[in-house]
Amino acid sequence: MIKLGLKSRSRRVVQESFMDVEKSKICLGKSKNKNRKEIGENCSDSCWESLPMELLREILMKVEESESNWPDRKHVVACAGVCKSWREVMKEVVERPEVSGKITFPASVKQPGPRESLMQCFIKRNRTTHTYYLYVSLSQALADDGKFLLAARKCWRTTCTDYMISIRADDMSKGTDTYVGKLRSNFVGTKFVVYDGVPPHSAAKMAKSWSTRMVGSKQISPKVLTGNYAVAHISYELNVLGARGPRRMHCIMNAIPSSAIKPGGTAPTSLDYSPTNPFFRTKSDKSLAIHLNSQQEDSLILRNKSPRWHEQLQCWCLNFHGRVTAASVKNFQLVASSENGAPGPEHDKVILQFGKVGKDVFTMDYRFPLSAFQAFAICLSSFDTKIACE
Repeated sequence: MIKLGLKSRSRRVVQESFMDVEKSKICLGKSKNKNRKEIGENCSDSCWESLPMELLREILMKVEESESNWPDRKHVVACAGVCKSWREVMKEVVERPEVSGKITFPASVKQPGPRESLMQCFIKRNRTTHTYYLYVSLSQALADDGKFLLAARKCWRTTCTDYMISIRADDMSKGTDTYVGKLRSNFVGTKFVVYDGVPPHSAAKMAKSWSTRMVGSKQISPKVLTGNYAVAHISYELNVLGARGPRRMHCIMNAIPSSAIKPGGTAPTSLDYSPTNPFFRTKSDKSLAIHLNSQQEDSLILRNKSPRWHEQLQCWCLNFHGRVTAASVKNFQLVASSENGAPGPEHDKVILQFGKVGKDVFTMDYRFPLSAFQAFAICLSSFDTKIACE
């Protein structure tokens, strides 16, 4: 085994260290079927933890910078799983989506989107199986392969409809660690409630439900008990024009304070206060949790942006900046409601937009303070039949 010192960081040493990183990716792939205890014991006796911290940080920063897009970004995830010391460095190197504009780890689907731009995603619908799949776009093209993020399956109940949301495309049952949350509608499809599988903040209360089961969600928030926590309420108002007119949406984001849309505003996530979560835990997160407990703020309210009637085209129109190509009653843009305070520049900014580009393909673009999970759940409500509104 070669011992590396801080004073001997020559070009050859750095090259050898890069070779070690590549070897670690291969080893991680071979050992993914082993349990975590065995992996931890093997790592403690390996050379990965013996690398000088300064050199290790420099190497991982270069890996993170060079592999900024998927599918190459999977190597960044692999580096975070090598051993504890590597994971601690990756916690500092990889920025959250709201800063970097990138989705890296499974936990990123519960974190707010970018502040300065829209995170471009798309949803594919399978009419036969009543399933929906969310992907993050890998290019500016409206139809690309994308990186899979979330999946949902429609389940009919006696008096309501549930959309079960999971981080795996082949397992959308609630009693597993892949369960993220769900969307529930009333019988006529006019009112919806978004439930998070884990508490979005320390003051959240679990909703009473016959379907509540306590299971551990290992990939989203380790060792946090899951249940039903209402994070948003969505309502559709009666439209006198029926299916020929635009829908009117109203979203109350219970888990997001109204101050989040203001400059410097913050939005809590289920990862911010959990004392057992080893990943993405910072001092600022602890102070945020204390702030949420000490102050009861008004919830953020979103409304759909009113479309304008186009005389020549004889239809209702919204400017999606080329991201939507097909007319549909499902298309919408959400902005902050004037109920959140005096109108300002932040009230004109589109926070979520959703629109049709193909028979079963829809674009979904979101930004801070919404997370991918929250945006996906809101868009799922647009698919549901609105008996009383249309």
